[in-house]
Amino acid sequence: MEQLQSMEQFEELKKEERVIFLFTADWCPDCTVIEPILPRIEVDYPEYTFVSVDRDQFIDLCGELNIFGIPSFVAFHEGEEVGRFVSKDRKTQEEIEAFINGLPA
Repeated sequence: MEQLQSMEQFEELKKEERVIFLFTADWCPDCTVIEPILPRIEVDYPEYTFVSVDRDQFIDLCGELNIFGIPSFVAFHEGEEVGRFVSKDRKTQEEIEAFINGLPA
């Protein structure tokens, strides 16, 4: 999964057709739990670009997007937010896939 490097990159990536940002941190135990399933999800949903965002590096962006719990997912389509799975709760593979399947086509 690609790692977000800058706010400029975020602004460019969110304009793409289908992109999902995963907000995470290396100290987050729930983030570690889903880490092994993420490569499989990327393979199963090739129409999406997945980008990992380190919450600690981009704390201002998290504030702007009202992301106060991790791991969290925010989907964009051509610059518009089209879905979010944001909470402090641990996420299962089934919940993540249900979120992606519920995004507008």
